[in-house]
Amino acid sequence: MAQYRVLIDSNDEKGLVYKISTIFFEFSLNILSNNEFVDKVNGKFFMRSVVDGDVNINDLRESLSKTLPNTTNIQVIEPKKKNIILMATKEMHALGDILIRHEAGELEANILAVISNYDELESLVRKFDIPYVAISHEGLERSEHEAKIIKCIDMYEDVDYIVLAKYMRILTPKFVQTYEDKIINIHHSFLPAFIGANPYKQAYDRGVKIIGATAHFVNNNLDEGPIISQEVIHVDHAFGWKDMQRSGRNVEKIVLSHALKLALEDRIFVYANKSVIF
Repeated sequence: MAQYRVLIDSNDEKGLVYKISTIFFEFSLNILSNNEFVDKVNGKFFMRSVVDGDVNINDLRESLSKTLPNTTNIQVIEPKKKNIILMATKEMHALGDILIRHEAGELEANILAVISNYDELESLVRKFDIPYVAISHEGLERSEHEAKIIKCIDMYEDVDYIVLAKYMRILTPKFVQTYEDKIINIHHSFLPAFIGANPYKQAYDRGVKIIGATAHFVNNNLDEGPIISQEVIHVDHAFGWKDMQRSGRNVEKIVLSHALKLALEDRIFVYANKSVIF
């Protein structure tokens, strides 16, 4: 028997769980796990079910579509490793953490390549037998540089996610639109505070008592895309901004890897620039 992830979101109404469960029963599917959430303010319903059995995916999707409201979005996914491309600049902590987790079999992913605008990280990546592509931005307009990156990415088939593992360049609207809802970024701050460059210096100047990191999907508003995962640690007056930066790097890599794991396991619903995480 095969296993499937069924993701459903729609306008909320009475009886949705009953209707969905009935269809699962009619298709002789066994529910292995089930999560539901209703956003009462916006009248939205979300459900993630893991089922197993022998079923035609298109038939199941069609039956659900006929039974549920017209506003319903339905995905029936057969779990398999997703294809990802990592992008980085010079810092290795976030990239290295993902590479190690991948090597240890902790991520449901195929890392197709690592793309960088420098060659500093090539020796690290080569240790994991993963292609490394350095595309320098020197002497190029941002759009010209990104055109080269897009051409490189397009060499790989079926890219599910692009992960910015401390890729320290602002992406243009064209790049974001090309890979809409596919780009995951780690920001070295507990958003929405301290947006932009050197947030640890900003945090130090403000005298904060906690620092953190935020993983989010990228949109055309800088560091304001739907948040996937966040974490914080405590600091005090003895921390200089470089001390905060060193401590923050540990948080950054953990938060990014956690967010990526959620995406690979189809646990994220995005709506209204927010996320529902199961």
